[in-house]
Amino acid sequence: MNWKISLGILTTCTILMSMSYTMLIPFLPMYLIQDLGVAKADVDMWSGLIFSITFLISGIMAPIWGALADKKSRKLMALRAGFCLAITYFLGGIVTNPWELFGVRFIQGLSAGLWPALLAIISASSPKLKLGFCLGVMQGGMTAGGVLGPLFGGLLADQFGMRASFFIAGGALFIISCVILFYIKEEPRKPNPNAKPVKVWDFSLLKIPAVKRMLICAGIVQMSILLTQPIMPLYVAELQGSMDKIVLVSGIVFSIVGVSGVIASPIWGILGQNWGYRQVLYLALFGSAVFGIVQVIPSSLEGFTIWRFIGGLTFAGIFPAINAVLTISTSPADKGRVFGLSYLAQQIGSVMGPIFGGMLAAAFSYKIIIGASGAILLPLVFYLWINRPKEKVMATGTPLEKDH
Repeated sequence: MNWKISLGILTTCTILMSMSYTMLIPFLPMYLIQDLGVAKADVDMWSGLIFSITFLISGIMAPIWGALADKKSRKLMALRAGFCLAITYFLGGIVTNPWELFGVRFIQGLSAGLWPALLAIISASSPKLKLGFCLGVMQGGMTAGGVLGPLFGGLLADQFGMRASFFIAGGALFIISCVILFYIKEEPRKPNPNAKPVKVWDFSLLKIPAVKRMLICAGIVQMSILLTQPIMPLYVAELQGSMDKIVLVSGIVFSIVGVSGVIASPIWGILGQNWGYRQVLYLALFGSAVFGIVQVIPSSLEGFTIWRFIGGLTFAGIFPAINAVLTISTSPADKGRVFGLSYLAQQIGSVMGPIFGGMLAAAFSYKIIIGASGAILLPLVFYLWINRPKEKVMATGTPLEKDH
């Protein structure tokens, strides 16, 4: 199959996948209160449990699914994740109490792995010199879905109720799975008599220095994203001086980073091909750190939003570069495992971010927490720079010798 057609199909699937997730997650507390009868005094506890269980289980399972993708079929793992997630979203729309929703979210964690599988498919099927562009487009699709999801979710919930939103999200995931089933072709793999048996709990890829550095980077970057989520609506309210339409306004402030990400992600991918993926990663991380700190300077909501948009332009280059370095640092047979480990690292960051954000909120002002989300990226840039490969690398970022 032509790589351009595969890229178009997989990017469309990525947009729908991201939309189906983000159209529901921001409104789960409302679902608990309005549909499942949870008291307002208990909603924070239930929200925390229901959010975290999926992150925890999917993080544990990600390396297993990644290893099975390498051993069996990446397409098969994508289909497993897609169809299972479609079922869990449908079940989420018929639950009657928070314990049932908790159970559904637990099963959802077991079903996760669609995004790593899609990344593994495109990284294995795209031309080497187009890798950065393909990963950038895929990341742009992921970001676009994250922008559109809350908007569609809010409209659907307002018009038809939250349960209808679950059913529509499940339908979108079912469509994704059918498209992958009928239109994505996976090249037959030639048996390698020298290949070692694949183990589902095999962390040997961590012995590769570049992989280890990228996993640390992915975890910390994800933690920086989630660090501000518990306090962002309150900070937005502080800047505008009231709680008037805070959900709508906060949604716009959140999504503005996604808008700039959609614009910039493919550009960063092309720059990675020309300059080198590591160099792009250092630059994107440094720019995100600087603009993350600068965004606390404005005392107006307009100024804060503008700086978030500018910061999103630099932030968009981080994950395509991480994914590209992971791809060029591992063999074709290990793509599922390495993206499974990357997903695990990001899930750990997703769990730790809100925890640290909540702890900081108890001791410091909101401005300190917002600035900290950018500041923690500076030591990360320093760590990656001093541990960068010492040998010369080609423009595509591919090492001339193994990265020790």
